[in-house]
Amino acid sequence: MASVNVKDVARLAGVSIGTVSNVLNHPTKVSAETAVRVHDAIDKLGFVRNDAARQLRAGSSRALGLVILDARNPFFTELSRGAEDEAARAGLSVIIGNSDEASEREAAYLDLFEQQRLRGLLISPVGDVGPRLRRLRERGIRSVLVDRYSQDTSFSSVSVDDVAGGAMAVRHLIETGRRRIAFVGGSLAIRQVSDRLAGARAAVAERADATLESIEVSALTVHEGVAAARRLIDRPRGKRPDAVFAANDLLAIGLLQAFAASGEVSVPGDIALIGYDDIDFASASVVPLSSVRQPAALIGETAVRLMLAEAEDPTAKPQAVEYQPELVIRASSAG
Repeated sequence: MASVNVKDVARLAGVSIGTVSNVLNHPTKVSAETAVRVHDAIDKLGFVRNDAARQLRAGSSRALGLVILDARNPFFTELSRGAEDEAARAGLSVIIGNSDEASEREAAYLDLFEQQRLRGLLISPVGDVGPRLRRLRERGIRSVLVDRYSQDTSFSSVSVDDVAGGAMAVRHLIETGRRRIAFVGGSLAIRQVSDRLAGARAAVAERADATLESIEVSALTVHEGVAAARRLIDRPRGKRPDAVFAANDLLAIGLLQAFAASGEVSVPGDIALIGYDDIDFASASVVPLSSVRQPAALIGETAVRLMLAEAEDPTAKPQAVEYQPELVIRASSAG
């Protein structure tokens, strides 16, 4: 069956194509009677207008693209909500793409958003996307880095000082008497992970009797946290760390679940534990989880505001907004 177009609607309603366009886009320009005839024709024919094609002709879109690292992570859910709320206040919508920490999926979303000529792009990148974002800018699509700073300051960014956050977490563990500390994190290609590890190393370097072991996992998920915990449980008791700093709360929750299920490791008695992000589940876990809090919703809101500012003035210099993290101490590290 051939697709229904505006000409078909105009023919059935007995009006011009321009009148159909006015009913759809400028309804105050037509009489109520004419609008009813056009909408009756639309309903009868099952016409759906092609907004994408209309936006391509107009050279702009009412949507922003947002690429996040992991849609399962409540931190990014909250960040996305903040971006959506701020975009809605400006009459815009947000299309979300989940890279799942995979550069190929990230590239596919960038291709799609470029083809759709979205108003702008917010991205928490897997690796170095600078060259691709510069190409998008040449095509009129501005980009803002989210939960990540721009090293060469060529793009606006909204981030949290993750080096400070990592140091904050490990200093807390050291202050509670822990000395054999393990960092559990994903790929160091993810800037947030490498920065949190850098902060942890800086804190350990302040104490001659403290050590830091880095344990890399394949993803920042509960499942990988469980797997990392099992590797630690398999060690002789004297070879285990006495504290673990996890690169995010999902990993920390997986570690906590596996330690509890084993019956061999108590938290915080044997191993103190601290995560990062302070998602809602952190305070509700079996042992309430200490964590480094990030203002997730505020990050999303701020990124949209920077995007809109650049859209209004393309000659403006990129802005870098950096928020400070906050340590939230709960039972998992309080012993």
